[in-house]
Amino acid sequence: MNIRLLILCIIIALFSTQSRAEKPNIVFVFMDNFGWGEVGAYGGGILRGAPTPHIDSIAEEGMKLLNFNVEAQCTPSRAALLTGRYAIRTGNAEIPLGTGLYGLTQWEYTLAEMLSDAGYTTGMFGKWHLGDSKGRYPTDQGFDEWYGIPNSSDESYWPDNELFRDDVHPQAKYEYVMEARRGQMPKQLEVYNSARRLTIDGEITERAVAFIKRLAKKKKPFFAFIPYTQTHLPVEPHPDYKGKTGNGNWADVLTQTDDYVGKLLAAVDKAGIRDNTIFVFTADNGPEGAIPHQGFSGPWRGSYFTGLEGSLRVPFLIRWPGKVPAKSVSNDIVHEMDIYPTLANIAGGKVPTDRIIDGVDQKDFLLGKAEKSPRESVVVYVGNQLYGVKWRNWKMMFKEIDTIGGDPVRNYSVPLFYNLLLDPKEEHPMLHAPPNLWVRYPAGEVLLEHMKSLKEEPPIPAGTPDPYKPNDK
Repeated sequence: MNIRLLILCIIIALFSTQSRAEKPNIVFVFMDNFGWGEVGAYGGGILRGAPTPHIDSIAEEGMKLLNFNVEAQCTPSRAALLTGRYAIRTGNAEIPLGTGLYGLTQWEYTLAEMLSDAGYTTGMFGKWHLGDSKGRYPTDQGFDEWYGIPNSSDESYWPDNELFRDDVHPQAKYEYVMEARRGQMPKQLEVYNSARRLTIDGEITERAVAFIKRLAKKKKPFFAFIPYTQTHLPVEPHPDYKGKTGNGNWADVLTQTDDYVGKLLAAVDKAGIRDNTIFVFTADNGPEGAIPHQGFSGPWRGSYFTGLEGSLRVPFLIRWPGKVPAKSVSNDIVHEMDIYPTLANIAGGKVPTDRIIDGVDQKDFLLGKAEKSPRESVVVYVGNQLYGVKWRNWKMMFKEIDTIGGDPVRNYSVPLFYNLLLDPKEEHPMLHAPPNLWVRYPAGEVLLEHMKSLKEEPPIPAGTPDPYKPNDK
């Protein structure tokens, strides 16, 4: 071989190896209906009947956000995380309670697709809830492999319910535990019934650990997305954890979850990739509201399906040794949509320029290079209904509901204003406090800009089939 050609090949190989090494692995744990106050790092843990040392260790070794915001329901939250866009834009603002097609259109460019194009191997292990038909499964949306369930855990009740009828409607059917590879139609492994519901998160953990070990050996950057099925109802532990705490099912499941997260952390550390792996623990929305499965939102009022802080704020812990400052804490606003452009910047991915991206790049903030988050506001939706605006430590709300199944929605001709520093539980609206009604101007500006953007790029209607193109609007 020509010596100059040999030198060139060596340089290219070294550059390629260096580029791979610079791309951090990403392990992203995404709980289901998990409140702000559940784990010890947020005042829960033993207060909830079970210590959470493994999850708490992420806060000790990294950053804890006190004001991490999400959408108020499962499907919209997952859509926002994976697209960097408000769920109203993608046609996924509500969980699919009705019938018909739902989920992300193929036109959306997901976080998994972006990371895949940036050279990552992508694996998902857990609950999807963004489509249960051909073309809308995880392996149709950028994931190389998937193991889990397509929809929600409440469907695990159906197979054991003698009143259930599986022949009355094509969508009133058993849910299955499934697996797939990219480009393949998922295989139905077994019915997702009450017994399988108890063990699924253990299986998810085992599969995720195997994925981490396999990719670490190959020395290829990977994205392990782990949306657990807990703590969505029914909140019942694996048989190995039943009665372990002596404090009931919820505490047993909390211990179980902490152990599972501990296994993921251990897999990263044992594989020798600790310093080059971003590890995130967070949730899709606030706590379960149905008794006896209800969770805990800490100092905030409300459960999921509300516009209250208990619905919108969830734990967010991130560890990246040597990059994210250890034991750092912030109350600045960050939204799950920000994950998309942030990881794009870190991983060398490309953020689309042909659509509105609502997320903002939080890289410098999370790495301690910027003192403040670049985000000051969040537009609050519950389903397709606009509830109000959160701006800095204030909220301007037009609609309100106390809890799912609780008081009906109340509409206000004059918005209610809350100061979240003085009134964390949103119990004392400052309707008759003229000195602070100036807040309506910056909050109102946020809302006006958002409404303007919806006119510039009309939302994709829910149930829109593929292929979808923007000029079809």
